[in-house]
Amino acid sequence: MTKLELVSLAGELAPPQTGAWRVDPTDPARSVMTDFNEHGIVSVRRDEQIDAALEHMRHAGVRAAFVLDEPRESVLGLITAYDIMGEKPLRYAQEMAAAREDLRVRHLMESTVDWSVLRLADVERATVADVLDAFRRSRRTHLPVVADDERGHTRLRGVFSSAKLLRLTAPKRA
Repeated sequence: MTKLELVSLAGELAPPQTGAWRVDPTDPARSVMTDFNEHGIVSVRRDEQIDAALEHMRHAGVRAAFVLDEPRESVLGLITAYDIMGEKPLRYAQEMAAAREDLRVRHLMESTVDWSVLRLADVERATVADVLDAFRRSRRTHLPVVADDERGHTRLRGVFSSAKLLRLTAPKRA
């Protein structure tokens, strides 16, 4: 066990840094990845009504949620606030002659088989600029990050958000 040293302050203590966090395109990609080993995953059920799922995302302060199966053993897909608030619900409701209240996450989510993902090993060597380029090429709002566990199973490890990345790399306003 490491014994932590307790120290006394010898002078003034500055408050925490305020203002928006910024990153440089040359910064490590990991610095802007939401790592699920450090942060909880926001998830919804595939049979959850879409407006309930959107409210859950708002409450959690995120724009996307991962869709998990009932025993929470498998990731089935991803649904974004854009999916729920955009044209998708209207188009699906018209095609299926359904009311909005009847629409479920499974109707609008992007299934994992349709995902473009990044491998953690590649992310470890990448910069913020590399992730921005991946977003440009993928034309997606979120890029999941996967890694193989000790048993060789591919697991969801994290996610990049294009909105977060663009906000963090935007030029500082005067």
